Amino acid sequence: MKVLIIGGVAAGSKVAAKLKRENFNCDVTILTKSKDISYAGCGLPYYVGKVIENGNELIVNTPDGFSELTGVKVLTEHEVTKVNPKEKTVDALDLKSNKPLKFEYDKLVIASGARAIKPNIDGIHLKNVFFLRSPDDAYALRNAVDSNEIKRAVIVGAGYIGLEITENLSSCGIKIMIIDMAKHILPGFDDEFSDYVENYLAEQGIITFTETEVEAVLGEEKVEKVKTSRRTIKADAIIFSCEIKANTEFLADSGIELMPNHTIKVNEFFETNIEDIYAVGDCSSVSNKITKEAFWSPMGSTANIAGRILAKNILGSKIAFPGVLGTAIVKLPEINAGRTGLTEKDARKAGFNPISVVVVVDDKAHYYPDSSTFIVKMIADKKTKKLLGIQVLGKGATDKMIDIAATAITMGASLEDIENMDLAYAPPFSTAIHPFSHTVNVLLNKISGDFETITPAAYAAGEAKDFKIIDASIYPGIEGADYIDLTKVKGDLPGYKKDEKLLLVCAKGKRAYMLQKRLKNFGYNNTRVLEAGTTFNNLSY
Repeated sequence: MKVLIIGGVAAGSKVAAKLKRENFNCDVTILTKSKDISYAGCGLPYYVGKVIENGNELIVNTPDGFSELTGVKVLTEHEVTKVNPKEKTVDALDLKSNKPLKFEYDKLVIASGARAIKPNIDGIHLKNVFFLRSPDDAYALRNAVDSNEIKRAVIVGAGYIGLEITENLSSCGIKIMIIDMAKHILPGFDDEFSDYVENYLAEQGIITFTETEVEAVLGEEKVEKVKTSRRTIKADAIIFSCEIKANTEFLADSGIELMPNHTIKVNEFFETNIEDIYAVGDCSSVSNKITKEAFWSPMGSTANIAGRILAKNILGSKIAFPGVLGTAIVKLPEINAGRTGLTEKDARKAGFNPISVVVVVDDKAHYYPDSSTFIVKMIADKKTKKLLGIQVLGKGATDKMIDIAATAITMGASLEDIENMDLAYAPPFSTAIHPFSHTVNVLLNKISGDFETITPAAYAAGEAKDFKIIDASIYPGIEGADYIDLTKVKGDLPGYKKDEKLLLVCAKGKRAYMLQKRLKNFGYNNTRVLEAGTTFNNLSY
């Protein structure tokens, strides 16, 4: 069987390698426009930030090395210009000789990936205008950093790559400003979490301008300023990580069906609408596991998982790709942010009746030297209690919280199913009741009505305006608020009516919850706890 693969980065090389491992007799050829294959695209920001010292470490396999290791024929600097499904051929151009070529196939895999979109603005070709999609891009940016010619940089695009390059350049002492056209940074997070991170970055000296468009790059020979719809900013460099586009233009007139975003439409087996033609990786859309709707997941993790499945299917299996959850994690200055599943907003759009809770929980035993906290938003369907999503911020291992949630959602678990899991505990790693289980318990208490709250989003929207703020902290610390010491509450509170609207606030929410329970015992029936307390919320009066 002759298998032709267009593209040789994550998805293409994974399909090729797995095909040859399973059946070495397969005739497998990779055609790629690039001179590199199988490089660590996700590692590029960390090379720029000198976390990865040697640029050669970004190259997982050279073309020759990959061929020797796997038996796959690799033709680099070969640009595919046309696919001919009726003839089962592909037209290509050898970029080194400018010679047109034609290749036959029995099975065709399109793994042509995606590319950064270069905006059509003045100054885009000035020195120190960078994109970050290939090792060459990373080498160029790292060289500019090493030359000390960049003191101030503008990052355009506040998705995961943009935030990763922000963190790495910031660690090199470069002053950063982020620009994004969206309402908030951090796609895939609910607004209150994005707000929190924007404020947190500002405290680190990193300013974000959202709902802002880049209009021009200014300078004589190199970047000197960036003109935006808000203001003109002094800068020595600009790094675009704002938008990518699937490489599918060469499929025009091929009959292969595309999605509205120009990615290739495939079914759960990665089959296109034309027999014996498949698509995988950043050039194609998959589906969301929860909603079953089409979903673009241009992630290295998705590409590798999908590539492995597709190779098995080409060899005769019938394995359905289960869909993605949009799982993602990003390292920011001194904090990590991760998420999986549906946001509260998306859950509502999908027809669920979502209920959420925001909690601040210890990430490990509080007495352990490097202990910190997680800020967690957990979302479930109120009726079925099915877990729908989670968002986590913290200095520690946020990935373990995300991965537990991704596992639970994949298995279709309800909160009761995961309430008492036997998770790993020792003081250096966790708390006796795991922070994930702690969050589940709090959300179950909220669903049952035992824990009555006002969410951070509702508080920001003014829903607590009729409530009197009560400081429930260990020691008084909220200026202008009445203070009630939990340990002193033994009965009725002088000066407070039983039906008075009281908003109980402490640092994290736990002590406020304990006060609420005690006050309910004495007939105070109109209290609410501000979720995540002063750790997450900016109090207003």
